[in-house]
Parts: sequence; structure tokens; C-alpha cells
Amino acid sequence: MKWDGQRESSQIEDRRGSGGGGRGGGGIRVGGGRGVGLGTIAVALVAGWIFGINPGTIIGVLGGLEGAAPGTTQQAPAPGATRSAPQDENARFVSTVLASTEDIWQETFQASGRDYRKPVLVLYRGSTRSACGTGQAAMGPFYCPGDEKVYLDLGFFETMRRQLGAPGDFAQAYVVAHEVGHHVQHLLGITDRVDALRGRQSEAQANAMSVRLELQADCFAGVWAGRSQQAKNWLEQGDLEEAMNAASQIGDDTLQQNAGGAVRPESFTHGSSAQRMRWFQRGFQSGQVSQCDTFQARSL
Repeated sequence: MKWDGQRESSQIEDRRGSGGGGRGGGGIRVGGGRGVGLGTIAVALVAGWIFGINPGTIIGVLGGLEGAAPGTTQQAPAPGATRSAPQDENARFVSTVLASTEDIWQETFQASGRDYRKPVLVLYRGSTRSACGTGQAAMGPFYCPGDEKVYLDLGFFETMRRQLGAPGDFAQAYVVAHEVGHHVQHLLGITDRVDALRGRQSEAQANAMSVRLELQADCFAGVWAGRSQQAKNWLEQGDLEEAMNAASQIGDDTLQQNAGGAVRPESFTHGSSAQRMRWFQRGFQSGQVSQCDTFQARSL
């Protein structure tokens, strides 16, 4: 991925030198995520992909990007955090990917007459506070709609490479784009509607809606990937395969199998490997938000 020399985002909040976020908060609010005997790492990773997102249902959310949510008050940076451009390579890479998502989604929203509010990406080590509670590095990256921030401990990329079998820079870019996809869902009003309806659903219904929510974020990540490639031509041979492999390695069925347990489709909250790859590829090939309506799709 030819990313060096591209624009970097100014929306990076670096808390890595602030000694973590401290204690408190009672943990991240997780909607619909229930232990299914996956093992410590797998459970943590599964939970990490849905922080701040509660499973529910939604109707008609993608037509012309209607129903964008009203403004949300941003939290002040944590004590010791900086908003200066990070200098280490991994952080610069993340900053560059985030800048590209800003360009693509701002263009998309403007085409429908709306403004795109850029999310802040928080870099931290170990643990940190968010409007959704205390985030832990072991739980993976997450998006919190309460403060419109993506949280990432860069050590997760090493976990991807060594423990999940998902190496490569474009696999890492997919992770960032997926979380930004949750931000797009928030701006479209999807998250609020999901929250409002989650209490009316059974566990099985909540899990099924969570799958559709996550697959939509995968599709949004694919939309970004396809459009950014058209704009920058920055993908190299094997990059797309890296993202597809990452989507496969974090499928619910693959995580359950790798943890030595039985595959239980009724417990899925993110979708199977085949589904995650399919929806990412759908977004990549179409480049159209309208093609990401997982909630109306008869077959996932």
C-alpha cells in the first residue's frame, strides 16, 4: 500500500504518553455481545468490534443518506493527550488512512447536501476512558458514538499478525475503515434507532440484528477502499487480499472453530467469514452506500 507521503489527519488524539486513561467507568457498554466459550482472546476480540453499538433494527436508512443525526458534544482530550501529528510509523499510517476516510465520506455526504463530522481517532496503550466506559487494549479497537471517537491500541496490529493470521498494512487499514463505518452509521441515525429498539427484542433477534449492523460496517469499509483506490491508486498487488483475509479471520465461525468450540450460528454477532468477505467486497466493487443495506437484504 503506497501510503507514505499522503495527507495525514489532524483528528488524532495521542494518549500514549498520558499513562493510560485511569480506572473507572465500569467497562465499555457492549450491546448484544455474549460469551459463547470462544476463549479469552477470541471473546475479547469479538466484543471489541461492537463497542458502543447495540443490536437492534432499522428501516430505510440509506436512501440519499437521509436521517443524519444531530450534532454531538465532543469530550475534551484526556489529561496529557496531544493533538500534534504523531511521528512513529504505525501512527502515521493510521493517520493517513483516517485522512483518506475523511476525504471519501466528506465527499459522499456533501453529494447529498450534508456535512460530514470527522471522528477523532484516539491512540492509547493499555486502557483509556471513553464516553462508553473504560476501554481495554485486549478488547481490540472500538468506536464510541457518545464522543464520536475511534479508540485504538496499536498493539492490536501485532495481535492481528501473530494470533489472528491477518498480516499486512491494508488489513490494518480495513480495521480503521470498519470502525469509521460505525461512525457513519451513527451520523446516519442508525445507532440511535438501534438503541431505541433493542429492548424489544429477544436475544436471538438482537444477535441477528447485530450481524447486519457489523456487515454494514464492513460494506462501508469496502466503499471507502474502492473509492480511495480510484482516487489514489495506492493499492499494490496482494493488498485487497489482505483485507479480505482479515475479514475472513474475524468471522464468528472462524473464531469459534479456532477456539476449539462448536460453530453456533445462533450466537453470531458479527457474521460468518464468508459474509464478512462478501459485504466488504460488495462495497469495494460498487462504491455505493446504497448497496450496503444489510437490513433489507433477504440473504446475507
